Amino acid sequence: MEKYEVIGLMSGTSLDGLDIAYCIFELSGDKWTFKIRCAETVPYSEEWKKHLTSIETGSAFDLAETDIQYGQLIGQLTRSFMDRMNVRPGFIASHGHTVFHQPQKKLTWQIGKGSSIAVETGLPVVCDFRSTDVALGGQGAPLVPVGDRLLFGGYDYCLNLGGFSNISFEKDNSRVAFDICPCNIILNNYASKLGKPFDESGNLARSGHLNEELLLSLNDLSFYKMKGPKSLGKEWVLQEILPLLDQSNIPPEDILHTVTEHIADQISGVIQNDRSKKILVTGGGAFNTFLIERLGAQTPVGIVIPDKDTINFKEALIFAFLGVLRWRGEINCLQSYTGASKDNTGGSIYLNP
Repeated sequence: MEKYEVIGLMSGTSLDGLDIAYCIFELSGDKWTFKIRCAETVPYSEEWKKHLTSIETGSAFDLAETDIQYGQLIGQLTRSFMDRMNVRPGFIASHGHTVFHQPQKKLTWQIGKGSSIAVETGLPVVCDFRSTDVALGGQGAPLVPVGDRLLFGGYDYCLNLGGFSNISFEKDNSRVAFDICPCNIILNNYASKLGKPFDESGNLARSGHLNEELLLSLNDLSFYKMKGPKSLGKEWVLQEILPLLDQSNIPPEDILHTVTEHIADQISGVIQNDRSKKILVTGGGAFNTFLIERLGAQTPVGIVIPDKDTINFKEALIFAFLGVLRWRGEINCLQSYTGASKDNTGGSIYLNP
């Protein structure tokens, strides 16, 4: 049996904070098992949250400097976590924070410089998981399906409700995965207009009313007519979604209600109408009771909401696992779901400083 102890770091587009998960992986034969020993989400300061929200509009120097400073920040947060939890992993696997994601231009950039993290923690770091796949003509996203297949293979579908909703499943002996639609990146934005960091349990959305015209406009966006592989980024939301919502001139509660219905529409459209199927739901949206209710009303599949650590830290867990595969020199990204010219091994390694 082979064993790996790794810290996975994840920062999503919803800007909840930095997810830190200390994970243990064991390989026996060809079967992987995992355990999240301890984990936490460290909220960003208001200054960092504001900076990460607008960093893509900064100068080239600002971006380069932030890449280093953000790496130092998450390295310091990780070192503090290790000290408080009394853990010492073999290495760290960091997703970083996405600033640009335009794979059609072969461009993706996740800030959080690996060398800075390595210096702050004194540990090897695996990072920059997406750029090799994008260089090979792939979407560089989503990256979790390898983990879905090897760690969560007992489910027919793995659905993540984070900043964006994305899904992975087996089809014709291949793993299929793609981004479905925006999720918390929109819901959190409009909850903030009502003085809330997020829409707890979807209660704000529940209090609103459905706007049929806006729902039709959202569901008619060209992205939803595209076949995979496909992925979404913040730029698409700024260009395609927010103008529609802002021009609707309806109350934020109605926007939240309508967007929630839109999310359920788009997810249900990619799931088979089969009661025997099971779908694992993770990410912050799994706590959105109203969204889960609307999804359940539109599809008969069995919706499985796991324990809180799996809900909150599945992406950090899987990036830790992708780091293990990179450390072993094994494939951690499949062309079947990214559209790259071949399967590949993504991730740069910074050894002990």
